Amino acid sequence: MNHLDRLVGDARRELEARRAGRPEAELEQAAHDARSQRLTEGDFLAAVRAPGLSLIAEHKRRSPSAGRIREDLSLEEVVKAYERGGAAALSILTDAPNFGGSLDDLAAARGLTHLPLLRKDFIIERYQLLEAAAAGADAVLLIVAALSPDELERLQGQARELGLTALVEVHDARELEVALAAGSQVIGINNRDLTTLEVDVRTTFRLLELMDGQAAVVAESGLRDRAQLDELAAAGIDGVLIGESLMRAGDIEAATRALLER
Repeated sequence: MNHLDRLVGDARRELEARRAGRPEAELEQAAHDARSQRLTEGDFLAAVRAPGLSLIAEHKRRSPSAGRIREDLSLEEVVKAYERGGAAALSILTDAPNFGGSLDDLAAARGLTHLPLLRKDFIIERYQLLEAAAAGADAVLLIVAALSPDELERLQGQARELGLTALVEVHDARELEVALAAGSQVIGINNRDLTTLEVDVRTTFRLLELMDGQAAVVAESGLRDRAQLDELAAAGIDGVLIGESLMRAGDIEAATRALLER
């Protein structure tokens, strides 16, 4: 079993446990209520496409590849530091078994900021989209390697119906072809191969050559410094998703601002 299969399997078991405790009809109503009560809706796509290179800053306590990253700071401290530092949007990991996140983190972040929020998890069913909407997300991650082309199209459509933008993640040319064929508006190019957990930061540049502006593009994984971001911006990337290097910083706000200052 490769790493992605294990991660998705863990997420599926967690999903079934949550589903047993909350009927889908109840969750559907909660998602509707959450959306109707929002004073403003964070536009994730607009945040990514804004002039300049947009930063999606990620709250991540730990990961299978890096182990424990940062558990001494509260979610509020991290969210506020990212916001003050100039992040365009936030990514909140909600996977519990491998990343130490939760839907409570997402809901708490919604109460702390008006920035667009991405629910980052291994999403394989509509139930998880309802969870994301109910907790106040503006966008969800869909990983092509974890879904069939039909599943990707269906989940993208269901996300759209719930007012959620899909960040569709790819890490090779075949997956990119699937994402483009599905009409994905925002494509995340992950420099980490989720089957091996190895990182190659040139993956973004190789796949970018296969695109012609059909979608907004976000580079993910292995990004740490301003020089890398300058190179990505020059290549035409719209945004970057960065978590680990910022979470490890002694001063998260200052590290966020330093990444964004030219």
